[in-house]
Amino acid sequence: MSVTVNVIGAGLAGCEAAWSLAKNGIAVRLYEMKPEKYTPAHKYSGFAELVCSNSLKAARIESAAGLLKAEMELLGSLTVPCAKENSVEAGGALAVDREKFSDSVTAKIKAEPLIEVIPGEVTSLPEGICIIATGPLTSGGMADTIRELCGEGLSFYDAAAPIVTYESLDQEKVFFASRYDRGDADYINCPMDKEEYLAFYKALIGAERVQLKDFETHPFSVYEGCMPIEVLASRGEDTMRFGPMKPVGITDKRTGRRPYAVVQLRRENREATLFNLVGFQTNLKFGEQKRVFSMIPGLENAEFVRYGVMHRNTFINSPVLLNSDFSMRERPEIYFAGQMTGVEGYMESAASGIIAGLACARKLLGKEPLKLPRESMLGALCAYICDPFNDGKFQPMGANMGILPELGTRIRDKKEKYGAYAKRAIDALTKEMERAGL
Repeated sequence: MSVTVNVIGAGLAGCEAAWSLAKNGIAVRLYEMKPEKYTPAHKYSGFAELVCSNSLKAARIESAAGLLKAEMELLGSLTVPCAKENSVEAGGALAVDREKFSDSVTAKIKAEPLIEVIPGEVTSLPEGICIIATGPLTSGGMADTIRELCGEGLSFYDAAAPIVTYESLDQEKVFFASRYDRGDADYINCPMDKEEYLAFYKALIGAERVQLKDFETHPFSVYEGCMPIEVLASRGEDTMRFGPMKPVGITDKRTGRRPYAVVQLRRENREATLFNLVGFQTNLKFGEQKRVFSMIPGLENAEFVRYGVMHRNTFINSPVLLNSDFSMRERPEIYFAGQMTGVEGYMESAASGIIAGLACARKLLGKEPLKLPRESMLGALCAYICDPFNDGKFQPMGANMGILPELGTRIRDKKEKYGAYAKRAIDALTKEMERAGL
């Protein structure tokens, strides 16, 4: 075709988007500012650089991360095969040699005749169809361009509370209620007596926190409403009891009395399979979050599908701005991909690039859109990211079993249940691919 698509950014998402377009016969200009300019986090000149961990999470298909990678491979992923070719021993996880992985992706991209790599920083959108995949550390000029496109729907600091699955809560210890019984009983309440509260308070203020990187601390400020729970607790023993853990208006269903303190959980998705800890934005290390927050009555065996974070993380208000194929609702010739959309994680970012690239290619070729089934991990992730229901409370989300529709039958064994989720997902995606001629 005579049309050329501009892809901005050669990270995981940009490389996958460019690869999907090229494999469908669409010419691509792939813009990458390295090696002429680096962000404060990037050091290596190759594409698809892994900045933090070298782990791409679990490999087994009965896990959310493994299922996501299996679905990506079905759709012709570039990064998953490269990761497998450059893997290192990591138990049940898929971990890679960072430089070899990057080199492998870079070599394949540069060897593809339909992809033209254009080095140098891009500060404004090129004319024509564009896929923006510039990442959470988008440079100043492009960040300004994106802000103009998206209005105020652009966040620079991610202050998010942990999310747990509903089915992992101890139903004998928690109860649904609203404060003063006003409206619907939409909140899950975890009541504490004084002894439980004081033990939790001491553990919280003594827990180990994440050390912020230099580029995240100049300046680093948060609104009072986004104050990390551990910072709030450090202001005094009772501070949390006058904030997110205030017990007023709540009656403990077990005792008939007001608890000493209460943690409330709010629904995170339409299906009410996921709940977040209200007011529990945190900068604690993930292991510390698991240890300390599991002290909350009812959360002793909670499954955390996302831990709280507080760091620089540029992302747009996707539920308002994007269609399910990651194109803009008001500017359908512009697509977004990667962490900027609100997907969280290496492979999630790469997956969004596949979706954007494939959707763009099919539109240009006059083909019917691929309708990712809601039962698949890719479909569920897209549905969450682009669901208007999340407007006003949108926070990044990674692959997890909690975003999938529930199974028709209850399976108690976790491995068996997740295996059933995976089989249903692969079957549904395969059927849709056959329908779409892929």
